[in-house]
Amino acid sequence: MMHEVRILLVEDDPSDVQLTMHALHRNNLANDIQVVRDGEEALDFLFCRGNFAGRAWDHPPRMVLLDLKLPKVNGLEVLREIKSDPRTKTIPVIVMTGSREDQDLARCYELGVNSYIQKPMDFNQFVEIVKQLGYYWLVVNQSPPAPAHPSS
Repeated sequence: MMHEVRILLVEDDPSDVQLTMHALHRNNLANDIQVVRDGEEALDFLFCRGNFAGRAWDHPPRMVLLDLKLPKVNGLEVLREIKSDPRTKTIPVIVMTGSREDQDLARCYELGVNSYIQKPMDFNQFVEIVKQLGYYWLVVNQSPPAPAHPSS
């Protein structure tokens, strides 16, 4: 059985992965993070298939940090699949993107995103945003229990 994952980080840019991990470590929020590099891998992880077929359904991530511009399956499609499936729809999804397009923002909220954040260019601002996100979603927010017997 794999360990419980608190954060699923879906990001294809190695620099952004490194920056996010640094910010999480700096704020003592880096325990139990799974990093995936594309949308297909994210969906495989969440739906316990492919390389993650052995992962237990009763330990969903506490939150998903999702980039929009991803290879294979884009972030909007990942968000749509997460929020349209009863097994995953209660997982908080936070989009962290460089996109400044109003249509991306609007579409994310139409699909049920919990928060939409434009990645700041300033390192200290980025660290502070990650700290606040992690603290809120992992410490303050009360998550519903995972379904005992998910339907396939």
